[in-house]
Amino acid sequence: MILKKKTNLIAVTTFFIIALAAVTANLWLPVSPGTIAPDQRLTGPSAVHWFGTDDFGRDVFARTIVAARVSLAVGLIVAVTATVIGTVIGLASGYFKKVDFILMRIIDGFLAFPAILLALALVAALGGSMTNIIIALTLAFFPVMARVVRSAALQVKNEAYIEAARTSGVSHPVIIMRYILPNILSPVIVQSTFIFAKAILAEAALSFLGVGVNPSTPTWGNMLQEAQIYLTIAPWYSIFPGLAIVITVLALNLFGDGLRDANDPRQIKQKRKLKAA
Repeated sequence: MILKKKTNLIAVTTFFIIALAAVTANLWLPVSPGTIAPDQRLTGPSAVHWFGTDDFGRDVFARTIVAARVSLAVGLIVAVTATVIGTVIGLASGYFKKVDFILMRIIDGFLAFPAILLALALVAALGGSMTNIIIALTLAFFPVMARVVRSAALQVKNEAYIEAARTSGVSHPVIIMRYILPNILSPVIVQSTFIFAKAILAEAALSFLGVGVNPSTPTWGNMLQEAQIYLTIAPWYSIFPGLAIVITVLALNLFGDGLRDANDPRQIKQKRKLKAA
């Protein structure tokens, strides 16, 4: 089982704690993230303010926890939508030769631009809001999923049981949904975890550049943007939101690596040989 490996267990536990803390923040945070205390501005970490305060005297710990909601929500929605769109396009391209060339040239057009630059251009054109960020990041990340699904579908398509189903008169949609899709779920799930992590990082980058959600809503990115001018006199202001991004993205990437290793045929064969010995 994937959670038997210590690294995967730590990654999943860490991510679960961050997500749970963000969802339940209103129930246990002692200080509201929006409470302004000018007399306590830029004070260091203490028993009252664990992560210190910002330039308005707001509690950095409370804002860091609440900011996780935006990052996790954007990452999750982008991962789901990019996975669905990329899977549909990848399956169609991998199974139907007639549309493969057209779809892949469109995907190549998207992949010609770095994901963060494409997302930045789209958000700048559409306007900074959570909905527009999700749209922009979905368009930036779904081409990678489409490529992964197409590659996996091309391999499965040539299997004997697919040819047997085709010669038996089974319709194309049934072959795709019943025989091809279940056999390519492993790379799809692994890639979706990486998209989740990349979307969190990209959302933080967009917010840092000032084209993210409304600045009144705390996000890890806009917290770093606000903290950059106080880096020398109040380093805690930027350290803790930055650590939150690093820990969350690292946990997702480690979990994705664990999923990939658990579904690697070569490692599965090695484990079987060790058990047999």
